Amino acid sequence: MSKKRLVIVLVAALVFSMAIARAAWAAPEAPKEKPAVSGTAPAGLETTAEAAVLLEPLTGVIVYEKEKDKRLPMASVTKLMTLLLATEAVEKGDFKLNDNVVTSENAWEMGGSQIYLEPEEEMSLWDLLTAIGLQSANDASVAVAEHISGSEEAFVENMNERARSLGLQNTNFVNCHGLTADNHYTSAYDLAQILKEGLKNPLFKKISAMQEYDLRGGAFKLWNTNKLLWWYDGADAGKTGWTEAAKYCLASSAERNGLRFICVVLGTEQVKSHFSESMKIFDYGFARYKSVNFAEQGEVVGQLRVSKGQSEQVEVLALDKISVVVPKGEEKGFETGMELPGSINAPVQKGQEVGSYVVTKNGQEALRVKLVAGADIPKASLGQQMRKFLDSVY
Repeated sequence: MSKKRLVIVLVAALVFSMAIARAAWAAPEAPKEKPAVSGTAPAGLETTAEAAVLLEPLTGVIVYEKEKDKRLPMASVTKLMTLLLATEAVEKGDFKLNDNVVTSENAWEMGGSQIYLEPEEEMSLWDLLTAIGLQSANDASVAVAEHISGSEEAFVENMNERARSLGLQNTNFVNCHGLTADNHYTSAYDLAQILKEGLKNPLFKKISAMQEYDLRGGAFKLWNTNKLLWWYDGADAGKTGWTEAAKYCLASSAERNGLRFICVVLGTEQVKSHFSESMKIFDYGFARYKSVNFAEQGEVVGQLRVSKGQSEQVEVLALDKISVVVPKGEEKGFETGMELPGSINAPVQKGQEVGSYVVTKNGQEALRVKLVAGADIPKASLGQQMRKFLDSVY
């Protein structure tokens, strides 16, 4: 083949291949399959926390969880148990809020977050408890521990005893403040249980909800490290924590329209991420669940006849809040009733269990709450009983 013919053949082949390529480029893209339309809820929640839990404390329903039983360091969230023991001791009457607490050398030497206590400095137990709850003060924690139990070591033993009394399987305390230490750990679920217990204590709840406090006559301002108290509607309790080992941690509580959740996040990486992750998890719960309330804790729900008593009736109170938590859209169809005897014999003690309040749905028991007597009813004397009998006859 001559050189001229070879050039013609090559040019023709090039033109043909370019035409094919141009046609392929211009061809319309094959239609993609139309995405399926789902009538179900969006995909499940994800969190950057190493472990997390969202708990409804009244029923114990776990709305969300991620590695809830994983043993992890907790940093200053440790102080939830410190506050729980101290406030319980006050509520029992063992100590008073105006007690003067003397700072030891051991407390003074504490580093990290602190209120800069000096050796032998005296401060009221109330001031120290607010410093623990708001400022997360390590020195105040040790001072309170020594005041309550005689030494930090003895107090830590009490912390572990209280954890066991709550049935916590994945918690062990080595100190009362949360600075990094071997064998000092908890789980997201266990912390939720500790906060749940704390919320039963009015003093614990009061301190945990405080946004600010003036210490030392206003010379030292305390601001609560739990910023959800400002940033999240309904937030009313909690404790933050951070160490290099534990990263950012937060146990917190929020209530809206009678529905309360406790959220715990452990091991978030970024600054403020323990707040953003907690708010995201709270939003998940409040968007999907609703509380159906029947009676508040301590509310009068009925009357019970008293036999041979100085009073003929006693008010019947709900021992706990009577409420069920259900996914939104499932709040109808509940029925209620009380299981009470026809009468009860005197003497009756205030708080004495007298029956049950039962909530059912579709014939299945959904909730049972104890009912208690609302007052002491002493037994009537023989003379009083005779007068009542005569009054009934005549």
